[in-house]
Amino acid sequence: MKVVVVVGPVESQTASYISDGKALAKLARSYGASVTEIYSPNATWSKVRAAAKGANLLIYLGHGNGWPSPHVPFSSKTKDGLGLNATAGHGNTNNKYYGSAYIDGSAGFKLAANAVVILNHLCYSAGNSEPGYPLPSRSVAQQRIANYGETFFKIGAKAVFAEPRGSAAYIVTGLFTSSKSMQQIFWSSGSSKHTYAFTFTSTKAPGMTAISDPYAPSRYYRSVIGKLGTTAATWR
Repeated sequence: MKVVVVVGPVESQTASYISDGKALAKLARSYGASVTEIYSPNATWSKVRAAAKGANLLIYLGHGNGWPSPHVPFSSKTKDGLGLNATAGHGNTNNKYYGSAYIDGSAGFKLAANAVVILNHLCYSAGNSEPGYPLPSRSVAQQRIANYGETFFKIGAKAVFAEPRGSAAYIVTGLFTSSKSMQQIFWSSGSSKHTYAFTFTSTKAPGMTAISDPYAPSRYYRSVIGKLGTTAATWR
């Protein structure tokens, strides 16, 4: 199985994100995966695009720039994608957003059949806002989850997990060691709450279902969207 771990520039938090990325890479290797690691300050678009082609599992840790957002206007060139190094070797502050237009456009890449994407530590990815900004409504959270998911469905992903705060290790373990469905893997997290959970069908990507599991009202920090009946065995 081909796994790609990418950590973009996140200023003073970069070292911590890289540590988390390396832990996920080590875990995937322990299950026999072939793992490529790309870390800031050398996580450029050209490197990530080349490495991610044909990946079974793409794991990205870094800044998120989703939609709806207080940062207007909307642009598919910057929204719902990856925050990477604008140029290689120039520190952890030279962030450039490569939005859905880059990922699913003519310059994009194609993942493997039944691929899974994990978005770890991103703002907007699970419906959440940025620190210091108002908490989102349920409608806004749903749009953010659906928009981020659609980006990766267009290049072949079957499921997109978002864990803005928690560890993504349970997802990696579930994929490699179980026959659980994507939905069952999502609920296998020790951070599962259920109390405020809800599901919805994406209007952006027909046939894709999402689950949001807020830990409190308006606290959207865990989600999954995609063909949630797809099993880990099928993924492998």
